[in-house]
Amino acid sequence: MELGTLSRYIKYWLNAVEEHSLHSPYVYELYTQVIKSEYPDPEFERIEKIREALVKDNSIIKINDFGSGSKILHGNQRTISQIARTSISSPKLSKLLYRLIRQQEAKEVVELGTSLGINTLYMYLGNEQIRLTTFEGDENIAKYAEHSFKQFGSENIQLRTGELEKTLSQYLAFSSKIDFAFIDANHTFESTVRYFNKLAKKSHDESLFVIADIHWSSGMERAWNEIKKSPYVTLTIDVFEAGLVFFKPDITKQHYILEF
Repeated sequence: MELGTLSRYIKYWLNAVEEHSLHSPYVYELYTQVIKSEYPDPEFERIEKIREALVKDNSIIKINDFGSGSKILHGNQRTISQIARTSISSPKLSKLLYRLIRQQEAKEVVELGTSLGINTLYMYLGNEQIRLTTFEGDENIAKYAEHSFKQFGSENIQLRTGELEKTLSQYLAFSSKIDFAFIDANHTFESTVRYFNKLAKKSHDESLFVIADIHWSSGMERAWNEIKKSPYVTLTIDVFEAGLVFFKPDITKQHYILEF
């Protein structure tokens, strides 16, 4: 963990609370039964084997990164192993995405930032009736994600490649609603807020959005604070690796920092 991230983690850790400090019945139930709960799916092992294979893959690809890049890797050539080790969320967060989709019974799901497809597969497992559209800017990385999907035998995953501003606008022009969104692309203040605002127009009372890496940089922390102020938003939960955003109109605007 680099120094800036470490200092942000310490600040989070000092402010995070657990279930004993929660007075909202809804947040208490969500925290104890979903966020902190563990109900493993036997299919997790299959996904983790795919992850392990990617971590060991030293194939070199040329990338066209439309986002803010990597704090660790430089240049436009990377090995799949490097991407797998630095760009894929932890298994802990991946499994949380799965549990949240199960709890929400989310069907219309959007992911911005496919990467190698590991989070996509966890979300796919969350609901048998899922219709998951995932967006990846780099076509060479997308090919590895497609291979992961085929290995797993997944259906109902639509992978869209190309510049996200264009592909997302094309998708939203024909979509009616979004039940669940995972935003993990272009880690800049401007892009994160812009993507959130575009997707939020398709949200409904039971929608849940997850923003990855909200403490990745000062810019991402600014984006998270901006999203919390959105008139669409009533409840947010900070679990350090990500921020959860709810749109429930029957909840007074609240913001939580929870141990995870």
